[in-house]
Amino acid sequence: MHIEFRHLRTIKAIHDTGGLGRAADLLNITQSALSHQIKGIEDQAGVELFVRRTKPLRLSSAGMKLLAAAEEILPRVSALEAEFEGLIAGKSGRLHIAIECHACFEWLFPVLEAFRKAWPDVDVDIRPGLAFDALPALRREEVDLVVSSDPEEMAGTDFTPIFDYDPVFVASANHPLADKPFVEATDFADQTLITYPVEQSRLDVFSQLLTPARVQPANVRQVELTAVILLLVASNRGVAVLPDWVVRQVRYNSDYVTRPLTKDGVTRRLYAATRAEDTALPFMAHLIRLAKQEAVKLQSEAPK
Repeated sequence: MHIEFRHLRTIKAIHDTGGLGRAADLLNITQSALSHQIKGIEDQAGVELFVRRTKPLRLSSAGMKLLAAAEEILPRVSALEAEFEGLIAGKSGRLHIAIECHACFEWLFPVLEAFRKAWPDVDVDIRPGLAFDALPALRREEVDLVVSSDPEEMAGTDFTPIFDYDPVFVASANHPLADKPFVEATDFADQTLITYPVEQSRLDVFSQLLTPARVQPANVRQVELTAVILLLVASNRGVAVLPDWVVRQVRYNSDYVTRPLTKDGVTRRLYAATRAEDTALPFMAHLIRLAKQEAVKLQSEAPK
């Protein structure tokens, strides 16, 4: 038996209106065409779908089974059609984000809150990109946007700049290194370095300073939360390197100081990596604009 969506709509229209004439008007076809369609369905099914010579026209037991299928399937089809229309119009879709920046979660949450209000039909999810290879996952369409500071030459992938930041040295105001105008790689050799729980290769202090200089700190202590890192630093339990905007975002504490890495400082850039065909999607472009706007707020915050 070959049942089409139009057959299901016919059965439901006749049941809802109680007559062929009104059903034909509802379906915008002639009554003759409707009668022919019913006969075709019954011929395929091998059973009568209606109890003839009743007013209003009544479905048989077999017709009721087909009606039940129509009432289950048609709303799902309508919802799917609406979803596809939203995708075509750029009003809905999926936005799964991977973050290769442990500190960026706090920065991204205000962005996503504003985005959620503007795009309620977009399915948003966040995955910690530090737990897996985010950029290959982007190519496999497992995620849709990657926040990364390490752009690569990848065919079909756009890296849109979001903002620049400086990784800065953070130490207790009473620490001996607090008297220096800047710190160098060798200054870390006898220090306890407090970091996020991330592979060393993914940390700016290692990738941009220590590893090229072949310097390893005396100890590395991993801590999940920025506030705890700063608490330990202020207590002179170790030193840290954090993005400058992270330190500005946390209420300034006179118990710790910040210093540049090297005389010239180190500057990094965060990017939004997206598949090239998705970059111009209205909701994707809006998210990136919101991210840039939030970054401007972070960078303009002065210590208090």
